[in-house]
Amino acid sequence: MRPAQSCGRPGGVAQWDPTTSDPMQTWLSNYIDAQKRALESVPLDAVSAMVETLREAWNNDKHIFAIGNGGNSASASHFTTDLGKGASDALGKRFRIMTLGDNVAWLTAIGNDYSYDDVFLRPLQNFGKAGDVVIAGSVSGNSPNLVRAFEWARENGLKTIALVGAKRGKMAELADQTIVINDTHYGRVEDVQMTILHMLCYAFMEETAEPGAAR
Repeated sequence: MRPAQSCGRPGGVAQWDPTTSDPMQTWLSNYIDAQKRALESVPLDAVSAMVETLREAWNNDKHIFAIGNGGNSASASHFTTDLGKGASDALGKRFRIMTLGDNVAWLTAIGNDYSYDDVFLRPLQNFGKAGDVVIAGSVSGNSPNLVRAFEWARENGLKTIALVGAKRGKMAELADQTIVINDTHYGRVEDVQMTILHMLCYAFMEETAEPGAAR
C-alpha cells in the first residue's frame, strides 16, 4: 500500500498514527450523538396527539396551513407535499393543505407594501376559518411573522401547532399544541422538526391507511 501524501508538503509523507484521533471523525461522532439526544427529547405522546388533530381536520374537511422561515419554509413545503400527496393517496380522501410561503409574488408584495411580519398573517386572513389548523416550525420560537399568524389564529378559532427549539419562545405560549426539541442548534433542531413532520405524514401513509389504498 502506498503511503498517503501529505497536503501542503510537496514530497512529504503523512504517517498514520493510530494513537491520534481524527478531529473530523470526532466532530462527526459528537454531532451524531447530539442529534440522537435531540431526537430522543421528542415526546411521542405529543406527536400522537398532533396526528389526531390532523385526522380531525381531515375528517371535517378543514384546511391545514404550514408555515416557516428559511429551512422551516422548505420543511413546510415538504410536509405539504407529503400530506397533500402521499397521505391523501393512502387514505383516498384528500387532505386540504397548503403552505403560505411558496407564492413569492404575494409574499414580496406584502413584505414591500406592509411588513415582512405580515407575510403569513395576511394570506391566513384570506383563507383561514375557525377549526382550521396552522402548523409552524421555528428554532427560536420568536419569529415575528409566525407569532403574528399564531395570534390571529388564536383570536379566530384556528388550532395551532408549534415545533420549536429549547428556547421555546412566544410561539410555545400561544400554540394549542407544542413540541419543544431540547437543543438550540439550528441544524439539529430543523432535522428533528422534519422528522416530526414525516411522522405526522407517515402515520397516515403506513399506520392508518385504508386496506388496499394506493401508496
